[in-house]
Amino acid sequence: MTSTLPGRRAGEAPPPLAELAGFARLHARALGLDPVAAGAVLDRLVADGDEAAWPRVWSRLGERRLAAGRPLEACRCFVLARFPFPADPDRLRAGEAAVRAFDSWRLAHGGIDRLDLSLPAGQVAAWTAGVTPGRPVLLVMGGIISVKEQWAPFLTAARRLRAGVIVTEMPSVGENTTPYLPGSVELIPEILDRLGAAVCAAGVHVVGLSFAGHLALAAARHDPRIRSVHTVGAPVSAAFTDRDSLPSTTRATVSHLSGGADLTALALDRDALAELRVPVRYVASRRDEIIPRREWELLAESLVDFRWVEFDDVHGSPAHLTDTRLWLLRGVLEALGDRRASALGLLLALRGKATRTGVSR
Repeated sequence: MTSTLPGRRAGEAPPPLAELAGFARLHARALGLDPVAAGAVLDRLVADGDEAAWPRVWSRLGERRLAAGRPLEACRCFVLARFPFPADPDRLRAGEAAVRAFDSWRLAHGGIDRLDLSLPAGQVAAWTAGVTPGRPVLLVMGGIISVKEQWAPFLTAARRLRAGVIVTEMPSVGENTTPYLPGSVELIPEILDRLGAAVCAAGVHVVGLSFAGHLALAAARHDPRIRSVHTVGAPVSAAFTDRDSLPSTTRATVSHLSGGADLTALALDRDALAELRVPVRYVASRRDEIIPRREWELLAESLVDFRWVEFDDVHGSPAHLTDTRLWLLRGVLEALGDRRASALGLLLALRGKATRTGVSR
C-alpha cells in the first residue's frame, strides 16, 4: 500500500511550540491517549524548545507500542507525531506510519475494508465497515488536523448502529490529495457519486467535525442523498472571511491545506443557509478560540431544523468528550429512526453537563 502525503508549502512558518502543544494536549485526549502521560511528553517538548524533536519523540513512542503488539495505540502516537500537518519529512513519515499501523490493526480486527477513490481533483482514501446496499450510510470526516485513522470507534460501531460507516479525510489531509479550495464543497457529493446510487439509496448521514462540518453543510444544500448533518464546532463564515482572527496553528494548517489560496468564497451567508432543509445537529463550545459564537447563532437563525448543545469549553469541547459523543450519537440515531435515541436523550438530561441547548428560532 502506498500513500501520498503533502508536505509543507513554500513560505510557511511553523506555529509557536507552546500553542502547538496546547492544541495537541486536547487532540491527545480526543484520540484516547492517557492524558497524564501525553501531557508529560508535551511538557518536556515545550521545556526543551526544540520543535524539530516533536515528530521524532512521538514516533519513537509509536514504534515502542508497535513492538509491544499494540498497533492502534501506535497509530495514535504517529497521528500526534504528524500533528498538525506533515510540514517536514519526519512528520510525513509519521503520517505514513499511522496508516500502516492502522492497517495492521484493522486486518487483525476484521470487518474493516479500505476504499480508494479517484476524483477529478485527486485521490481519496477511506476505511469502511458494514457498507452494503439497503443500509443507511454514516459518512465521517474529521477536520483540518484529523486523519481518518483516528475514527476507529465509528467503524467498530457499524453493526450496533445498523448502518454502513465510511471514515475519510478533508482535502489535503492524510491521504486525500485534493487541494482545499472553494471547489472543495463538491468533495462529499463526488465521494457519494463514486459510492454509487445503490449504496446511497437509503440515505447518507454526515458526521463532519469542525471544518469538515462546513463542507457537509455546503453540500447538503443541494444533494438530496444527504439526509442529516452532525457536527462539532463547524465554521460558517468568519473563519474564511477573517483568517487573521484564527490561532496561528489553525491559520498555518489552513494555509498548508489550501496552498495559501483565498477561501473567502467558502463562507456561507444567510441566503445560502436558507437552502439547507435537512436536520443539522451542532455541538458548540462557549470558549471556542476558533469558531466565534456568531457562527452557530447564524445557523440557529437561518436553518429550519437546527438543534445545538453548548458546553463551557474550548474548540471541540475536549473536556466534555463523553457528552459530546453521546449527543452526536443521539442525533445520528434519531436521524436513523432508531428508538435508542430517546434513552440517550434521557441520559444526557440526567448528566446535566450542557451549559445551554437550543433549537431553530
